[in-house]
Amino acid sequence: MIWVLVCVLLAPNATRSQQTRLGEPERQELLNGLRILIWTRPADPQILLKLRIHSGAAFDLADKAGEMALLGDILFPDPATREYFEQMDGRLSVVTNYDSITVTMNGRSGEVERMIEILRNAVVATPLTPDVVASVRSVRIKIAKESSVSPEMLADRAIARRLFGEFPYGRPHAGSAESIARVDRPDLMLAKDRFLNPNNATLAIVGGVQMPRLMRALRQLLGNWRKSEQIVPSTFVQPAPPDPRTLVINAPGDESAEVRLAARALARNDRDTPVAMLLAHMVQDRWEKAVPELTRARVFVRHEPRVMPGVFVIGASVRTESAAKAIKSAREVLRSIASQTVTAVELGEAKIKALAAANSALSEPETTIEAWLDQETYKNAALNDELKALENATPTDLQRVATRLFGKETLATVVVGNSEILRARLEPEMPIDVLGETKTTQPKSPQSPTVGKPD
Repeated sequence: MIWVLVCVLLAPNATRSQQTRLGEPERQELLNGLRILIWTRPADPQILLKLRIHSGAAFDLADKAGEMALLGDILFPDPATREYFEQMDGRLSVVTNYDSITVTMNGRSGEVERMIEILRNAVVATPLTPDVVASVRSVRIKIAKESSVSPEMLADRAIARRLFGEFPYGRPHAGSAESIARVDRPDLMLAKDRFLNPNNATLAIVGGVQMPRLMRALRQLLGNWRKSEQIVPSTFVQPAPPDPRTLVINAPGDESAEVRLAARALARNDRDTPVAMLLAHMVQDRWEKAVPELTRARVFVRHEPRVMPGVFVIGASVRTESAAKAIKSAREVLRSIASQTVTAVELGEAKIKALAAANSALSEPETTIEAWLDQETYKNAALNDELKALENATPTDLQRVATRLFGKETLATVVVGNSEILRARLEPEMPIDVLGETKTTQPKSPQSPTVGKPD
């Protein structure tokens, strides 16, 4: 959930306190192009290392979703490695999303050389032997098969697919049992060669170690990590506009339904991304006021910026009979924000809620480190500039961003629940498409239900 880190910039006092405590990092770069951010704190008995590989699941090969996640699993296949970190009250984790692979190591500062050596073995001498690949792949397939797919997860996956189609963001970054089974050793070897390179990575280090000792270890252990001759750019054919009909997916039960609406949104380095975060809070406030039932339900509105255009998604669990009202109200809320001036009171309330989210995010000690990594990775504006943009956001700014996101864009809409009941409730109100049926309901008019036009 990297997008939540932008919310940190909404908390002036907390953010400044964290930045003051860490200060500006000292920047180093090895001859192979590995960029390094360092905060030395000699009295700290712990040390934290975060390696960000700047390519993620968006680069999975066609029909092989989960390939980059599998590569992340293979970096540390030996359970003894994780046990080593646990024994010193630390941790080792690898997180793969659409845009990156992030390795996190936390342990005693006295063990820094050993930790860097473990990292070196993972990225320089990645254990891509046939036995390791087969073993790790079978574990991930087993987990995928045994993981229960809840209606919430089904709705989330379906709205991504509906919005992005064959575009990389339309497939699950962790893959499925079927797609992972298609990933073979040559695929992983190619991915390692293309993406697992020092000039496609940034390393952040915080903790109790002297700079000379740290740089000596980094040069000795990571200096021979082979540089790539060419970084693979994030260039993909943009998807066609989504089908404007509401997709209905049948699921057991008849009392509740999962509703999702989504529009393509902003990239991480877009100057309007912070304002879009405020916009999400405002949309949720208006939606809950329009449909009082939502205040008693699981509801969310979020803007998820990514390297390539992100997603603005609205979701809730509602009673089946309320699904049509929830969808129509959400569309009306987006239409109204894009076409009417936002009040100063609404903007103030959105900032208050964003501040609460920021304080929650700041309770995690790694938040500021992640924010610095994002700045290095995605070339965002400086943290203080992002903060200034949020502090100076005006109602006009929110309306302008809402117009960018919703003024012309066709929304993707998905409902998961009892298809028979949903059909009876939705069909009189809007064009629908029931998953699995060859005959689909035709729109009542040639107009697509974009948020800029009436349904």
